[in-house]
Amino acid sequence: MRPRVSVQDSALRNGNFSLRIDPVQSQDAGLYEAWVAHNTGVQSCRVELGVITVTLSPHSPVVENEPLLLSCNSSHQASLVETCWFHNRHPVPTSRTFCSLHGAPSILQPAVSDAGSWCCQLRYSDNKIVSATYNLQILGFDGPVNTVVYAAAGSAA
Repeated sequence: MRPRVSVQDSALRNGNFSLRIDPVQSQDAGLYEAWVAHNTGVQSCRVELGVITVTLSPHSPVVENEPLLLSCNSSHQASLVETCWFHNRHPVPTSRTFCSLHGAPSILQPAVSDAGSWCCQLRYSDNKIVSATYNLQILGFDGPVNTVVYAAAGSAA
């Protein structure tokens, strides 16, 4: 997993044996175990890392008016009960613009206004809720509706 994994040497002196993984990848999901030997004995701990991913198809950059699909997957083992999506913290309704295919929203004609934070929230049969956020960027023009713009001579336009 090198060079994505590190241990803070300065924190070891204070008893902090945390493992840092940056960036986390799907294949990092699983059980991690740490053993720390010191002069009075050995201590251990186990941590299970779950990974949730939000993917975009086609991959970035997204161009205005070209259809896109956002999908969300998690390593959690229970049965998936519900998938909810939020755009800039607001629930995403299913409409003519946003269609949901097995919980994955597709945007048929994305606009610059669709850019921003997209959060996927998954609820499982064991009542576990996990979520992840994807920052969507869309290439396009975000200007006046009127295609004629007047500018004074000598000013910037």
